[in-house]
Amino acid sequence: MNLRRRFAAGALVGAALVGGVWWAFFRPPSQQGDVLTLYGNIDIREVQAAFNDSDVVARMLVQEGARLRKGDLIATLDDRRYAARLDQARRQADSLKAALDRLVHGSRPEEIAQAKATMEALRAVYENNKTLYDRTMRLLPRGAASTEDRDNALAQLNSSQKNYEAAVQAYILAVKGPRDEDIVAARNTYHAAEAAAALAEREFADTKLYAPSDGIVEARILEPGDMASPSAPVYTIALTDPLWVRAYVPETELGKVKLGMRATIHTDSVPGHAYHGWIGYLSPTAEFTPKTIESPELRTKLVYQLRVYVCDPDHDLRLGMPATVTIDLSQPRKAFRPDAASGCGAGDGAK
Repeated sequence: MNLRRRFAAGALVGAALVGGVWWAFFRPPSQQGDVLTLYGNIDIREVQAAFNDSDVVARMLVQEGARLRKGDLIATLDDRRYAARLDQARRQADSLKAALDRLVHGSRPEEIAQAKATMEALRAVYENNKTLYDRTMRLLPRGAASTEDRDNALAQLNSSQKNYEAAVQAYILAVKGPRDEDIVAARNTYHAAEAAAALAEREFADTKLYAPSDGIVEARILEPGDMASPSAPVYTIALTDPLWVRAYVPETELGKVKLGMRATIHTDSVPGHAYHGWIGYLSPTAEFTPKTIESPELRTKLVYQLRVYVCDPDHDLRLGMPATVTIDLSQPRKAFRPDAASGCGAGDGAK
């Protein structure tokens, strides 16, 4: 008998809890005159902050409960490997930039003068060897020169002629400078190295993790010494902007509310204070209560999710906190349409 009583008592408690949850979300709204009252809970978005690279976590800079501003440094990786790669890429790019500049600037005046001097010196050697060869050919019929002398003179003449012609071409190249094709190839190689250096710089910057938005740290998931990766969250951050009340409006009342209408929000946690907000979202789809029944008699139980964005400058509101929303139905239907859900004006957040 005692066991049955305990079971019955437990069933009653469970039913009461279920009924309480149902009542919090789906109890009929109250309407007094031109004021519609809805009931819901504070809701926010969360973000799983993670590094964009993989390595060992070096530092974790914030704890749970810390309030963050967008851009705050919150964790770092061991960056030695990335720093070395960045230094290597920058030096490679600098070297290729110097090579490109050398080609673009062409030959220096000193190099042209040197090529010209070499050409003139080899021309003098060629002309002298030509004179010696001619003299040998005149002496050969008289027996004053041998066939070997002629062959040696001819070899010297041919060698000096080739050297002179090569010097002429070197001088012409020095005057013209590098080919356009060589400059284009060198420029492309330099740009590729520059892109590699930019990538290495981005990877080095990714060893630091910054807060993606204003918010509060809910969970610190990793610790120094853990291995981080893009798929491993480091922190869970609750975004404090935008902040809204998730409530439900019955299908019979749906036509009375429009996006942009002002609303007033009250909570039991801060009694006596009113938070100002506006309707920023109306669900395009309905939910049934109960969801398993769709008879004509119960179609009036259709509800639509509604979000009332709230201005909370003092950060009083917390995730899941019950809230009461009152909407003045006599206001113009487009009384307040901010550009974004977070568009609280200077006076909209006053309590």
